[in-house]
Amino acid sequence: MITNVLPGLLIPFLGTTMGAACVFFLKNELRPGLQKTLLGFASGVMVAASVWSLLIPAMEMSENLGSLAFFPALIGLLIGFAFLLVMDMLIPHLHLDSDCAEGPSCSLSKTTMLLLAVTLHNIPEGMAVGVAFAGALSGQAQITGAAALALSVGIAIQNFPEGAVISLPLRSSANMSRTKAFVFGMLSGIVEPIGAALTILLSGFVTPFLPYLLAFAAGAMLYVVVEELIPEASTGEHSNLGTIGFAAGFALMMVLDVALG
Repeated sequence: MITNVLPGLLIPFLGTTMGAACVFFLKNELRPGLQKTLLGFASGVMVAASVWSLLIPAMEMSENLGSLAFFPALIGLLIGFAFLLVMDMLIPHLHLDSDCAEGPSCSLSKTTMLLLAVTLHNIPEGMAVGVAFAGALSGQAQITGAAALALSVGIAIQNFPEGAVISLPLRSSANMSRTKAFVFGMLSGIVEPIGAALTILLSGFVTPFLPYLLAFAAGAMLYVVVEELIPEASTGEHSNLGTIGFAAGFALMMVLDVALG
């Protein structure tokens, strides 16, 4: 199991890196229709991962509470939403296809704020992977090493289009070289393995709170989906492509979790 942890933590970062490498092969930004499809796909993966890989195990771990088995998952979920909401208000950032920055006013460049937005949304993904592996290492029957790996692979799959969606606009709108745009796109995902590794290191302390932490990661990821990904996938023309992408992503992550978990 231990030998699977490091690759498991790095797989999501590899997905971002491979997506960022698209800047070397594509001349322009992704077409709006394709971008909406990929954003919808990422949303579907994150929602399915939140349900099957995080919330359901959190409730299964709390079965000893009887009819209140939902309580840790509920509290963790709400705190996860609240945490991302506060971070959203405190950290200046800029969403894709937007010229209006969110958070406190500052003099940061558009590129920096765009990267901060992606980093902000990657925090819960890294936590989710770390908590899942911490649960598997703790011997909790509800989370197996295969289930943690399935979550890692699912997040890596949705990180691939995310890496492309970041590096290509940096190349075209910020006039960066391909190499620099690739490096920035790749580094936007570095917070995931770092956050996951820190969670693993603290696993001895977090084990009693695993149900809450699993639900916390789920709430934070769902916040990103509702606040950022779905609105970007559904605005303008061809919003049905985002819906199709969501269905594909949700189905794929559901299959991965059940088949590998």
